[in-house]
Amino acid sequence: MTSSLVRGRPRHAPAHIRVRVAHALVGAVAGAGWLAIPVLAAQEPATASPPHTTAAPAAPRNDESSAVDLILPVAVLGTAGVVAAYSYIRRGRRASAAASSAPTGPSPAESDHRARAALVVADDRVRASEEELPFAGALLDERTLAPFRQAVHTARTELSAAFALWHRYTEGESGDRGQALAGIVGRCAEAERVLDARAGELDRLRRAEVAPALEVAEAAFRRLTARAAAARATASELRERYGPSVGARVAGCVEEAMDRLVFATARLNEARRAADLGEEEGALRQLRAAEGSVAQAGILVAGVDRTARRLREAAALVPAALTGAEAVLAQARATGTPAPSGADDTLAAVRTELTAGPYDPLDALRRITRALVRLPGARSGVLDTAADLVARAAVGEAEDFVTVHRGAVGADPRSLLTAAVRTLGAPRPVEAAVLARRALELAERDVRTHGLPESGTGTFRTG
Repeated sequence: MTSSLVRGRPRHAPAHIRVRVAHALVGAVAGAGWLAIPVLAAQEPATASPPHTTAAPAAPRNDESSAVDLILPVAVLGTAGVVAAYSYIRRGRRASAAASSAPTGPSPAESDHRARAALVVADDRVRASEEELPFAGALLDERTLAPFRQAVHTARTELSAAFALWHRYTEGESGDRGQALAGIVGRCAEAERVLDARAGELDRLRRAEVAPALEVAEAAFRRLTARAAAARATASELRERYGPSVGARVAGCVEEAMDRLVFATARLNEARRAADLGEEEGALRQLRAAEGSVAQAGILVAGVDRTARRLREAAALVPAALTGAEAVLAQARATGTPAPSGADDTLAAVRTELTAGPYDPLDALRRITRALVRLPGARSGVLDTAADLVARAAVGEAEDFVTVHRGAVGADPRSLLTAAVRTLGAPRPVEAAVLARRALELAERDVRTHGLPESGTGTFRTG
C-alpha cells in the first residue's frame, strides 16, 4: 500500500526542481553583473587617455589583479544572498498556500447539528430493536436470544450516557463544548456499532423463520385488534367519569392505534404474498414493517389501560392529598415560613373541582404537589405518594408519545425524557414530572411541525 507521504509528493517534482535551479542561476548571473559594473567603470579611464599628454606611470600589475580577484567573492556572496532571499519568499508563499488550502474543522453550528442527528438516529435504532425483541423471542429460546438482549441493553446504556452529555451541554455545564459534542457522537456511534455487530446473525435466524414469524405477527395482530376495541370503550368511560379533556386524550391514542393496525394489515398481506412466492427478503422486509406497527399500536393500547388505572389511583388520593397540603401550608405559616405564591388559590381551585363535577385527578395532584414543592413536609406521607404517581404518569405518557412518533421527534425532547427517567428514582419526583411534561410539549410541537410519520420497522439493521 502506498504511503500517505509518497502519495502527497507532487508527480512533477523534477520539473519544479529544474525551474528552481534556472531561477537561481538567473539570479546569480544578474547579481554578478550588477556587482561587476562599478569595477569595470573604474577601469575605463586608464585605457582611454587623452592625446598629447604625458603618460602616467603604469599601475602595478598586482593592483589590477587584486581588483579583478575581488569581483568573484563579492559576486558569490551577492548571488548567495539573492538565492537565499528568493528561497525565503518561495517558502513563505508555499506556507501561505498550504494554510489557505488546509481543511478546517466543523463550525460550532455544524458540530451541534451532527450531535443532534447522531442522537436521533441512535435512539431510533435502540427503540426499534427493543420493539423487535418480543417477536424474535416468540420463536427463539432464551439462550439464543440472550446476546441480542445484551446488545440492546449495552446500546441503551451508551445512548443514555450520550443524552446525559447532551443535557449538560444544553445547560452549559459541559466545560469544553467541542469535546462534549465529540463525546456525544462517539457514544452514539458505539451504540450503533453494538447493534450492528449482532445484526447479521439475527437476520440469518429470522430469515430461516419467516413463515413461523408471520404466524406470530398475525396472532399478535388479532389479539391487539380485540384489545383496541376494548380500549375504545374505555376511552368513552373515562370521558364520562373524568371530563372531556381526559376523554379526548385517550380517544386520540385509540384512533392512532387503529391507524397503525390498518397499516399492519397491508404489510402482513404483502409479507404473506412474498413468502408464498419464495421472496424471502421481501417477505422479511414487509414482516418487520408489520411488526413495528403492531408494536406501536400495542404501546398506545397499553397506554390507555395504564392511564385508566392511574386515574383511578389519583382520584382516590386527591382528597387526602388536598387535606395534607392544607396542613403543610398551615404549618409553614405557623413557623413563619413564607407560603409559595398562589398556593392558596391552587388548593382552593382543586377543592372546588372536587364538588363541581368531572375533573382530571392526575392534573389535580400535579398542581397540588407543585404548589408546595419547596415547603417542609411536602415530601412526606400522602403528598410523597401523590408526587411519585404524577411523575410516573407524566414519564409514561411522554415515553409512549416519543416512541410512537419518533420519526418526527427531535433530540431535545428525547434528551429531556431521558433526564426525567433518570430523575424518577431521585428524592424529588416533582422535577421528573416537570421534565417529562416539557419533553411531551416539545415532542408534540415537533409532530405538529413535521406531521405524523408513517409506521416504520423495528430492526437491528442499519437504515
